[in-house]
Amino acid sequence: MNPIAEEILRRAQALGLKITCAESCTGGLISAALTDIAGSSAIFEQGFVTYSNGAKQKMLGVRHKTLADYGAVSEPVAREMAEGALRQSQADIAISVSGIAGPGGSEFKPEGRVCFALASAHGTQSETQEFGALGRAAVRQAALDHALNLIHVHLNLAH
Repeated sequence: MNPIAEEILRRAQALGLKITCAESCTGGLISAALTDIAGSSAIFEQGFVTYSNGAKQKMLGVRHKTLADYGAVSEPVAREMAEGALRQSQADIAISVSGIAGPGGSEFKPEGRVCFALASAHGTQSETQEFGALGRAAVRQAALDHALNLIHVHLNLAH
C-alpha cells in the first residue's frame, strides 16, 4: 500500500470528503492506489478511465474544440477532465491526469509530459510535469506519485 494514499484516506475521511479520479495515461493506477486501502469506500465513490478522446468527451464532457485546439495532453483538457469528473460524481475533489507515457511523443509533446488538474469547490488548478523519457512504467509511476501528492497537499492546505 502507498503511504501517501493511506494518509489521503485518513485526512479525507476526517474531513468528510470524497475523491474521484479522471485518468488517461495512468489507466486507473490512482484509483487502484486509493482503493487498495481497507475503508476506502468512505472516500472513493468512482473513477473514470478515459483513454481515448471519445471517452473523455462522452464520460467527462471534454469539449471537442478543446481537444482539437490543444490536444489531449494539455492543461486545458486536464482541467475539463477534472471538472467533468466532479460534475459526474458525488465527489468533493477530482484529480485528472493526461500524458504521454511512451514510447513515442514528438518534438512538441515529448515522452514523459504529463498534465494534471485538481478540481474542487475552491476552483481548478492545473500543471504540467516533464518526467522525461523514463520508460512507460516509470512515467506512469511518476504520474501516480505526483497525482497523490497533489491530492495530499490540497487536503492539508485547503481544509
